[in-house]
Amino acid sequence: MEQAELELQIKVWKDLAVSNQVLMRAAKEALELDPDCSTIELKTALNAAIKRSLDADAAIETAQQQSQQAIAVMEKKIATSEKAQATAESNSEEIQAALKLYEQQMTVERANHAKELKKTKTELADKEKSLKAINKALADTPENVMKKLRALKKQKNDEAAACKQAEDNARSLRKEKKQLEQDLNESN
Repeated sequence: MEQAELELQIKVWKDLAVSNQVLMRAAKEALELDPDCSTIELKTALNAAIKRSLDADAAIETAQQQSQQAIAVMEKKIATSEKAQATAESNSEEIQAALKLYEQQMTVERANHAKELKKTKTELADKEKSLKAINKALADTPENVMKKLRALKKQKNDEAAACKQAEDNARSLRKEKKQLEQDLNESN
């Protein structure tokens, strides 16, 4: 039995040696080495390949960490940008609503001023008719004429002041509208 056991061991060692040779040949081919190179050269080449592999793994890990950091920074910037955009849209909507309200108010104010101006002109015309009738009815004595002229002058000054005030109000409303439109344009 010793002979059979010995032959078995020799066969196992032989298979091991062959598979070892095949493995070494495959490693030499993979490393692009000369098939007849020594084991020291093979070991050196394997160590160099292992070192390159480890260096590549470390470089990949570093690159992954850097890319994750860059992604996190970009996500923060995107979130900030989205918040700013939402705020700007909200402000724009508020400004547009305020502009519509001011336009409506200006339209109402214009109508009121136009009515007041028309009313003032009608009153002025009526007063002029009354004054003409009074002038015809009264004698044109110098004292009466002076009194009438003073009264007319006072009336005209009052009416001119009322017209001027109405025009000033209309101008201020136009300025407010123009300012609101500029604010709206600047916010967009």
